[in-house]
Parts: sequence; C-alpha cells; structure tokens
Amino acid sequence: MSQALSSSLSGSSDRLRINLIQGEAQVDDRPNVVFTTLLGSCIAACIRDPGAGVGGMNHFLLPGDGLGSSSTGVQSYGLYLMELLVNGLLKKGARKHALEAKIFGGARTMEGLSDIGAKNASFAKRFLDLEGISYVGGSVGGTQGRRIEFWPVSGRARQILMEPTDKALPRIMAPVPVAPPQGGGDLELF
Repeated sequence: MSQALSSSLSGSSDRLRINLIQGEAQVDDRPNVVFTTLLGSCIAACIRDPGAGVGGMNHFLLPGDGLGSSSTGVQSYGLYLMELLVNGLLKKGARKHALEAKIFGGARTMEGLSDIGAKNASFAKRFLDLEGISYVGGSVGGTQGRRIEFWPVSGRARQILMEPTDKALPRIMAPVPVAPPQGGGDLELF
C-alpha cells in the first residue's frame, strides 16, 4: 500500500478509502475498496477487468502547455501513469482484451490559457484507443472541478461536481466563452 491509503473508514466500517493525488496510480481487487481523487484539469482513468474482479485508478496532468516541447516529452507523464495502471492490472490477473475504462476530469480551469484539460482528455482517449481498451463512459470537460469515487471491483463510479467559486477565473487574454457542463450535480455510472 502507498501513502495514499486512508485509515479513515468513511460511511461503513468495512469500506476502505484510498485517496490518490496527482502522479499516483493504484490497483486493487478487494470489493470493499473505493478509490477517490479530486480533479480540475487533471484526468483520472478508472480501468478494470470485470471478469477478473480487479480495477485501478490513476491521476495525471500532462506537463506544460505543449509549446516549444516535443509531444513525446509532453505526453510522457500521462503515458507513464497509464502504462503503470495497465501493467498493475495485468499483474493482478486482468486480461488486456477485457479491460474497460471510464475517464473523468479535464475541466478548463483558467480562461485565456491553453485548454490543458481538453488536451489531457484527448490524450487519455487516444491511449485507450491505441491500446484497444474499451471506453465505457465518464465525464470530461466543463469548468468545474470534480470529486471522483471509483469502486475497482464493481466498476461503479461516482462524480460530484464542485461548487463554482465566487471569484472570477483569472483572465490572461480576452475572455473566451466556455459552455457550462451539461446537467449538473452527481453522476453515477455502473
């Protein structure tokens, strides 16, 4: 177990919450485990093999804005954490052809800057496509942060949108209109 393991047993006495921060990936096959993370423009990939009863989550942000750096260098952080997650699943008995994924995050958190959230989401979806991993849902984009809960064995995922702050987003250039996320509140996928 990593330092991300939380000893707080939220809700019921048998649920074990493992909190992930940026740069981490975790895999587990215990039915009482729930992974949690907070996202802005970062991405959390939640991947599992339903037949093997194992799943995992990572939390990444592509570094920089992509200007003046090679695409390999920009994607290496996301690539590393996606591969770490997939390899961890395979070591626990998952079968690559049976993997299914949900992707969350990728919000546009600052007006006037490049949309790193969209780049993160695009990278994650491209990775899944290239690796032949089924994309079965999730929620990306918008302007609000998210709290994600993922049960790796059942594949259940819950998203709670964070309340917008009263402060205006910093503006570096002229404002760019951003469409609000469709719907609102909680999203639960099974």
